[in-house]
Amino acid sequence: MKLFTLMALVVICTNTNAQETPEKKTANNDTIRIGNIIITKDGRDDQQRKGNTHITMGRKANRKISNVSTNWGVVDLGFANYMDETNYGATGNYLFNRPGTTPLGENDFKLRTGKSVNVNIWFFMQRLNLVKHHVNLKYGLGLELNNYRYKTATNISYLEQNPYLPGQATSPVIIRDSIQFSKNKLAADYLTVPLMLNFSTSPGYTNKGVSISVGVSAGYLYSQRNKQISQERGKEKNRGDYDLEQFKFSYIAELGLGPVRLYGSYSPTSFYTNGLNMKPYTLGVRLSNW
Repeated sequence: MKLFTLMALVVICTNTNAQETPEKKTANNDTIRIGNIIITKDGRDDQQRKGNTHITMGRKANRKISNVSTNWGVVDLGFANYMDETNYGATGNYLFNRPGTTPLGENDFKLRTGKSVNVNIWFFMQRLNLVKHHVNLKYGLGLELNNYRYKTATNISYLEQNPYLPGQATSPVIIRDSIQFSKNKLAADYLTVPLMLNFSTSPGYTNKGVSISVGVSAGYLYSQRNKQISQERGKEKNRGDYDLEQFKFSYIAELGLGPVRLYGSYSPTSFYTNGLNMKPYTLGVRLSNW
């Protein structure tokens, strides 16, 4: 009974207030947004609807998408490998056979797939709108870090000079060493600029739709190392010039399925200058906003 009485008083007060000020117009609006739907309540009265409240529903205007967007600190985690097309009967002096050792061959340069890794650190990537944000130009700058860990040949070594030809001017060589290494890998790191054409089904959204990027990259070799661990010599990290190509050209691609990003690269030329014909490729997951 008390509740009924209270409700009746509220109704009476509301009607009284409306009769006392029939010409008053309320300037303040109440707006409720649900997603991109806007519900607006205003207190305006007109001659046909005195005392009624108007409610307007509509959609929020689409937000403007910037023509240039930047993604900082993109990281790739994947695997590194190569296609070995070497003619081991014509490697010249690059593969040197020490007296009493078997010649180096294709089996010696096979890799441990799970432990030959590729890590890329992109300082930035930018996306430039070309056609209604569905077609974009994508480019950036970063570091490509490749580690090639050998599977069977745990006793090969990279040398800047051939110690078995004293008194002769020699170029870098690969030899079968006199000891076994528990860990043996070649590291090649590049400063790289990628350039891709990007196609997106959901422009303006970072984790929706399908995104495909294809293009090329150019890399500059700034570090090459032969990392080894053995009982006799301990841990060694030998830096030097091992006759790797100074520049690397690659075809690159990226596939985005919602929040998941996959990347891949393939170089049509060998990353060795002489002797070995090995064409590197990578495949992995990209940690990126778009």
